Amino acid sequence: MTRSTSIVHFLRPITWGAAGILIGLLASCGIAPRQVGPATLNSRYNDEQPALSGDGRWLAFVSNRNGSNQIVLYNLQEKRYDNPSGLNRSDVVAESPSLSRTARYIVYIASLQGRPDIVLYDRITRRSELVTQGYRSWVRNPQISPDGRYIVFETSRRGQWDIEVLDRGPLIELDIPDGTPVENPQKNLPT
Repeated sequence: MTRSTSIVHFLRPITWGAAGILIGLLASCGIAPRQVGPATLNSRYNDEQPALSGDGRWLAFVSNRNGSNQIVLYNLQEKRYDNPSGLNRSDVVAESPSLSRTARYIVYIASLQGRPDIVLYDRITRRSELVTQGYRSWVRNPQISPDGRYIVFETSRRGQWDIEVLDRGPLIELDIPDGTPVENPQKNLPT
């Protein structure tokens, strides 16, 4: 036996033994995934930034299930996904969702070409509206009021992060529970 052959015979049991120990250690480190809620809610993709509707029925969150960050809407009572047309676009990165009382209105940050804007989506009309069109400053963390009239967010307009409140006006269709009376804003105007 030559010297190099004897070293190989000596190292072979050590190599196989070390590999066996390493495989055993790695196998024992496996952690069983903890399920939170229905088994169909979570996925193997990143699901983050959850937001609940005011009535507790809807959950919105950001997921990269389709290759880019998009808003996912999940009905907690029926345990099913809702994919309203016009909510997501493949060329837009979405984040920071917020829901009105019944999730009629969804506001979120949409970044197209790296510039964040706030988008308001109406699930009834299935239309999106760019809320911060014309803003020259950065925006982040939008929140919508339960009735859908007010949107608050952070803006860097003055060179620091400040809070802005956007009033969508008294004539918008409010997100209200069924049967709730709504006062007509035109009723009190002088004629």
